[in-house]
Amino acid sequence: MVRLEEVTRIEAPMERCFDLARSVEVHVLGNVHWGEQAVAEGGVTAGLLGLGDRVTWRARHFGVRQRLTSDITAMDAPRYFQDTMVRGAFRSMQHDHFFRELEGGVTEMRDVFRFAAPIPVLGRVAEVVLLRRYMTTLLRERNLEIKRVAESEDWRRYVET
Repeated sequence: MVRLEEVTRIEAPMERCFDLARSVEVHVLGNVHWGEQAVAEGGVTAGLLGLGDRVTWRARHFGVRQRLTSDITAMDAPRYFQDTMVRGAFRSMQHDHFFRELEGGVTEMRDVFRFAAPIPVLGRVAEVVLLRRYMTTLLRERNLEIKRVAESEDWRRYVET
């Protein structure tokens, strides 16, 4: 299993950052060049994800169109939420999102992302050689988009005031 940790400092209130991290639309913005989108398969396809919600993402990775379905399995608003893969290409995947208010109206957003490749022996090689870097890049791009939206007036499009 691979464990990634990313910390992003955002000059915006914690509640705004928490909501933007749960926004289906902002998630898609952060992964638009991968062709990612939420698809209607009995789950949430727009708005803010809440505890118990299910969302299915469709994207092209490594030239292959894939689907990944996650549930929001834990939430302590506005400090924490967790999404867990229930169906997809990985053997397992869990993403913890932590938010902490710092001085001066700055929010620390910390992601702890754990995943295991689908094939145990060959998967370990893929985890180390390829997937670690690839998933880190995806996570950073997503976080930069959350930061960009939160620090601009764009956040108003995605969060009800």
